[in-house]
Amino acid sequence: MNGPEIQIDFAPELRLFVPAERRQGRTCLLTDGASTLGHAIESLGVPLTEAGPLLVDGREVSVSHIPAAGESVEVRAVSRPQRVPGAPLRFLLDVHLGTLARRLRLLGIDAAYENEDLGDPALATLSAAERRVMLSRDRGLLRRREIWAGAYIYSDRPDDQLRDVLERFAPALAPWTRCTACNGGLGPADKESVQEQLEHGTQRSYDVFAQCTACGRVYWRGAHHARLAAIVEDAVREFGDAAA
Repeated sequence: MNGPEIQIDFAPELRLFVPAERRQGRTCLLTDGASTLGHAIESLGVPLTEAGPLLVDGREVSVSHIPAAGESVEVRAVSRPQRVPGAPLRFLLDVHLGTLARRLRLLGIDAAYENEDLGDPALATLSAAERRVMLSRDRGLLRRREIWAGAYIYSDRPDDQLRDVLERFAPALAPWTRCTACNGGLGPADKESVQEQLEHGTQRSYDVFAQCTACGRVYWRGAHHARLAAIVEDAVREFGDAAA
């Protein structure tokens, strides 16, 4: 770029995306005089999904603003909780976020996920077609214009990932109502109707079952229930009331 020079400063939460020399505060940026502010922000490594209000000389502008010489730009982080207008709150997760997908489903949150890598173009198209918020740690994927909405997952730890999504989007929680395997809805099932899918030990030890209305998978309070219940209890306690 070789055009108007502006001053630009990123919120502390966004500085992990930008080059090291821009992480201390306001720095100079040469623009080309034609590209948008959104383009300039992305050129420095920040996905627009993570950029909140954009202030130019103290007034809020859109990403389509064309920077002019001498302007002072402040890029703030997305406000939390973030509201996604125009569609029920639903998510789409890339292939690297399988554990997060299962935990969101455990809490009754609509979270589409494929355990095969569909590729960025297909994921972006699916996000738009189904109006799902794309969750990813891939900055390139989040820069694709086709996506309906998106969010960068900052941590590689599932506990932190779940907390981040719940804090950022404040989805309604309905634990134990969604299949963790396929995202379908769960309904009650009597033992006789599902006994062919159960091992003999399970048949003897348990009487309460649920079954996915989409894939047919059967659930009961088995050996892993205590660990899953702890995840649910922590989420409900921190992020809102829900039916346990």
